[in-house]
Amino acid sequence: MRTILIIGAGRSASSLIQYLLNKSVSEELHLIIGDLSLDLAQKKTNNHPNATPIALDIFDENQRKNAIQKADIVISMLPAHLHIEVARDCIVYKKHLVTASYISDAMQELDEAAKANNLIFMNEIGLDPGIDHMSAMKVIDEIREQGGKMLLFESFCGGLVAPESDNNLWNYKFTWAPRNVVLAGQGGAAKFIQEGAYKYIPYTSLFRRTEFLEVEGYGKFEAYSNRDSLKYRSVYGLDDVLTLYRGTIRRVGFSKAWNMFVQLGMTDDSYIMENSENMSYRQFVNSFLPYHPTDSVEIKMRLILKIDQDDIMWDKLLELDLFNRNKKVGLKNATPAQILEKILTDSWTLEPDDKDMIVMYHKFGYVLNGEEKQIDSKMVCIGEDQTYTAMAKTVGLPVAMATLLILNGKITTSGVQLPIRKEVYEPILKELEEYGVVFHEQAMPYIGYNPDKVFS
Repeated sequence: MRTILIIGAGRSASSLIQYLLNKSVSEELHLIIGDLSLDLAQKKTNNHPNATPIALDIFDENQRKNAIQKADIVISMLPAHLHIEVARDCIVYKKHLVTASYISDAMQELDEAAKANNLIFMNEIGLDPGIDHMSAMKVIDEIREQGGKMLLFESFCGGLVAPESDNNLWNYKFTWAPRNVVLAGQGGAAKFIQEGAYKYIPYTSLFRRTEFLEVEGYGKFEAYSNRDSLKYRSVYGLDDVLTLYRGTIRRVGFSKAWNMFVQLGMTDDSYIMENSENMSYRQFVNSFLPYHPTDSVEIKMRLILKIDQDDIMWDKLLELDLFNRNKKVGLKNATPAQILEKILTDSWTLEPDDKDMIVMYHKFGYVLNGEEKQIDSKMVCIGEDQTYTAMAKTVGLPVAMATLLILNGKITTSGVQLPIRKEVYEPILKELEEYGVVFHEQAMPYIGYNPDKVFS
């Protein structure tokens, strides 16, 4: 039996573990599933004979090294900043490593050592980053093979609630780490290129500058800009492209409503609020509003946000029970962002039978034989329930598939890498189609950013 060590048995690991367990007999696999919570690891094994749950504290050096030594390959589903100690141990004990996280500077520094030991350290092999890289490079490579030159690349992705479970005014529920949603867009201006001009959007304006997208059968969506759209310009070989933009998808109206929290300062994570543990939701809201001897919190809120009581924006705030005097924050030394996350979690947590939805949308503009062309590529994936979510599927399955391809010698290029080569993306994208992760590509007229362009 070949041993796969999976470190971290959280939400994103459910489909990953299920896939590998289903393959464990035919592929002769034994899974060791390690988590700080032994109970959680046990639940994910489903008493399968080819799986062993263990309690694993990655900060316990002996425990961590002992587990890694026993494996043929290691999958780390830990938070991104915790991968590095696992990666260093994988160098020492000569083990391949797979993660879904962005390549950090510390991880990149291990590239030379990984190559020297003929080790594959595959990163960014989840959804976004992951499926976005693979599906984009497939089309970009096909365009180049025909002799085409890229003019435009736009890529959008979002984790949303499926239409059948969409029952709140925000058209949104948490399908991933809530903290990441609350802090989205912070840390510098969004940066991208449009028609050869560099563009910047400060955080304070980010959620009022949106693009609109239409997906057949699912309606209209909006997207706000990711913080750095240019991060993969050279990686994708798009240094000369005129337009490069990456964004996050939401239902239309979400960004305008979210901007209320941004303008009030509720998404700030840089300071602690006094006596946060005993603060009511109403007191939290009032903390960001000016004093007035007679006006209620509700009136002050409407005045500062310039919204009327019959505005849908007001209904969205009421739906979150923000003005409740009796609900307590219950978090010690909490930042505004942490408190907002707590409040939103009350309303936006998936119910057991709720289904989530992943939407991904790419636009490729290019010139071929002197003619400007465009391809739009769209993917929608619906989850099964609160556990086997579309998010868990689209993050976990590529990780599992890459792991098996590495074990079986189908992926051979060593070093710290992301999945942009054909030997990686071709088999994974093909197999993902069997699990309902299918991209539909459509030829479109190339407009760029000139809507008045006349076509012959």
